[in-house]
Amino acid sequence: MQNERIKKLNSNNPLEGDYILYWMQASVRSEYNHALEFAINLANELKKPLLAFFAIYGRYPEANLRHFHFLLEGLDDTEKLLEKRKIKLVCRICDPVNEIVKLSQKACAVVTDRGYLRIQKEWRKSAAEKVKCAFYQVESEAVVPVNEASGKEEFAARTLRPKIHKKLDKYLITLPQGKVGASSLGLKISGEYFAPADFNISQLNNIDKTVFKSPRFTGGETRALETVKDFIETRLHNYDSMRNDPALNHLSHISPYLHFGQISPVHIALLIKNSDAPAAAKEKFLEELIVRRELSFNFCEYNDKYDSHESLPEWAVQTLEGRAIDKRPYIYEMDDFEKARTHDHCWNAAQLEMIVTGKMHNYMRMYWGKKIIEWTPNYKEAYKTAIYLNNKYSLDGRDPNSFAGVAWCFGKHDRPWTRRPVFGSIRYMNEAGLKRKFDMESYIQRVAKLCSDNNYELDSLTHLMEKSNE
Repeated sequence: MQNERIKKLNSNNPLEGDYILYWMQASVRSEYNHALEFAINLANELKKPLLAFFAIYGRYPEANLRHFHFLLEGLDDTEKLLEKRKIKLVCRICDPVNEIVKLSQKACAVVTDRGYLRIQKEWRKSAAEKVKCAFYQVESEAVVPVNEASGKEEFAARTLRPKIHKKLDKYLITLPQGKVGASSLGLKISGEYFAPADFNISQLNNIDKTVFKSPRFTGGETRALETVKDFIETRLHNYDSMRNDPALNHLSHISPYLHFGQISPVHIALLIKNSDAPAAAKEKFLEELIVRRELSFNFCEYNDKYDSHESLPEWAVQTLEGRAIDKRPYIYEMDDFEKARTHDHCWNAAQLEMIVTGKMHNYMRMYWGKKIIEWTPNYKEAYKTAIYLNNKYSLDGRDPNSFAGVAWCFGKHDRPWTRRPVFGSIRYMNEAGLKRKFDMESYIQRVAKLCSDNNYELDSLTHLMEKSNE
């Protein structure tokens, strides 16, 4: 394992204790998990069992019933797979930092994975300061460790790409799976801990339960790997030419699993590289998986305003402010957007796809965000609307990649284009362009069927069904 993935977050030494504690948070998987493998090696070195722990935090920002269902499906799968490796995984509904401090009292050392969002950084910093034993953070969600790729916020993919490519050979390699020396399966832990399979989601009293479980996606690393293999076998070969067409839905559908850490980007990239798909298709997919995704990590690492319009570049702010008085062709309230009640059937279909399945077609996400700018009184309100809706309904929302995706709609990681009303120099997209490039009636019909098949009833669905039958 590369030393650059490992960072000691305090100056404490390993202590005498009953186990090594692996705090699983961002990387919920048993394979291709650098933090887990580091913890196994440390446990074997100290001749101790390895205890894995996941804190179920009911007040995690903007997490709702849909997100928790997917997370818990993943934890249940990972618990079974860790058991085969003689590693016990326990969970508890709790404040993560307080519980890590408590569990660390009998630990030789604590090992955790790395996250790039504000709350994830705060948790790790606080826990490292409070525990008395050694505290290690091991990065496993990026192919190239974020701070190794760049020491500053990058302007665009074109500025990060050469830095990533220069180091890919070092980091895009297989991760050997260590064998646990001492089993932790018989380890007795006092307290209200439970296995994921024993948890009832109804115990989370304070979460938003208005967003139903996704009927399209099931969580877990087993399903994640099946999804990748299905993509390679059935859609990768012409991904470069067909990925943008909403009617074809020619996507990988891996983003929910990446968001919840249920599959490693290194593992995916190696499977893609070793496939027999055309070079152009593999190159395009790896660009999205590695360069574009890790540009979003760079964004969140170096820009603390990543979830706000304050993260936008100066040129974008100036051009949007300069068009603030422009008349909008339509103005919609949050409730109109949320319930897909606009005049635009393409936009409504995209919103409904996200509501029903937990994921929106990638190309439609761009159009969706651009239209929110056009139909909202000002860009600041538009930004809040896009963040709110994406975080609420998308399984891959609340993620660096989705924060960067919203920011891109407002000019982040992009360049100035021809000036026009409302948008100024921000890149523009319109319905006519969609219909010129793609069979949008097929897309609308596909989404209408998704809604109907899943008994999703809404005024906008009636109009969408009528549109699909015209």
